[in-house]
Amino acid sequence: MQMPTVYLKPREEIRIRAGHPWIYDNEIARVAGSPEPGQEVAVLDASQAMVGCGFFSPASKIRVRIYSRAKARVPADKAFFVEAFASASAYRSRVLDPGTSCFRLAYGEADSLPGLIVDSFSGVSDSGPGRWLSVQFLGMGVERKKSLIVDALEESFSPNGIIERSDAPVRSMEGLEPSSALLRGEVPGSITIEENGCVFSIDLSAGQKTGWYLDQRDNRAAAARYARGSRVLDAFCNQGGFGINCLKGGASSVLALDSSPEALAAAALNARLNGFSERHSILEANAFDALRDLERTQEKFDLVILDPPAFAKSKQSVEPARRGYREINLRGMRLLKRGGILVTCSCSHWFDNTRFDAVLEEAAADCGRRFRILEERTQAKDHPIISGYAESRYLKCRILEML
Repeated sequence: MQMPTVYLKPREEIRIRAGHPWIYDNEIARVAGSPEPGQEVAVLDASQAMVGCGFFSPASKIRVRIYSRAKARVPADKAFFVEAFASASAYRSRVLDPGTSCFRLAYGEADSLPGLIVDSFSGVSDSGPGRWLSVQFLGMGVERKKSLIVDALEESFSPNGIIERSDAPVRSMEGLEPSSALLRGEVPGSITIEENGCVFSIDLSAGQKTGWYLDQRDNRAAAARYARGSRVLDAFCNQGGFGINCLKGGASSVLALDSSPEALAAAALNARLNGFSERHSILEANAFDALRDLERTQEKFDLVILDPPAFAKSKQSVEPARRGYREINLRGMRLLKRGGILVTCSCSHWFDNTRFDAVLEEAAADCGRRFRILEERTQAKDHPIISGYAESRYLKCRILEML
């Protein structure tokens, strides 16, 4: 089948050639041919010079997602995906610490695989050791190529099983329904993985996202370095990753706070697996309410961790998100002893570094305190940040000492 062609309006190629992978509907002058949803298209600028190839999505304002910047038409066939996975794997081999057993293998547009997330988990199940892949197909292009992509993953990595977790709301913007299913092989109900010397039991079929938040792996290790002898509050604890890393680092106690009973049960199980149950307690509550209640009862901690879900999921939600981030950071700061450590995060691209840092300054001023910035951190290296593609830089993590 001949590849249809998308022609850009004058100067609309500048942002794309600078590295951005998305072409919006209002940037297109015309389309030659009748591309089907998810089909590959060639992209040409107004002078008819080749810009690249991408996946066409007529239901989305992001009309084309670039997967190749070659000067020729490149089909997204099995050979393309095998080569892309080899490149992504080679990069992780270079930048990850030796022995890192669980990592993001493919990070969508940042790996020239638009709309495709692949997380790799090596661990132990009741059947013994193995490697499993948890995959999200978030765009029409990779949805159309799903069977071919799974074939390429099997050929490239020989996993014990591949599970799909395409239940993210972003699929609706591409006209796609949520989808979760076992795609190949077998995936056990739970596997035990290792991270930073701790062990965690995770469920790839039921955990949030692809089963475990790999992007915070290095930040959890960083927080643990400040934990020795500390009373720790782990708010929005999810499955207990930050708190259990802190207990491994010598924390005297951890209070794990979350509104989800399932998350707290997982956190308690993970504390038990590491032999930390006596120093680990849980509190099921809305974090905003619980932080106020802890302040009202004059509780004090040596280390407070705030790792909330994304408050800003669109440009329109930035202002409500600002109020939410300000509130939790104000409460977290008030709960800290003088000299205490705040580890605070935001995982929303829309709430950028400038906004996040400004909120922290406001919160400190409102509670009459200052802070010393110990570390400014971002996502783990297996979630690469690409020039020209600001959306690839989403995770902010600040480690602050309250003065």
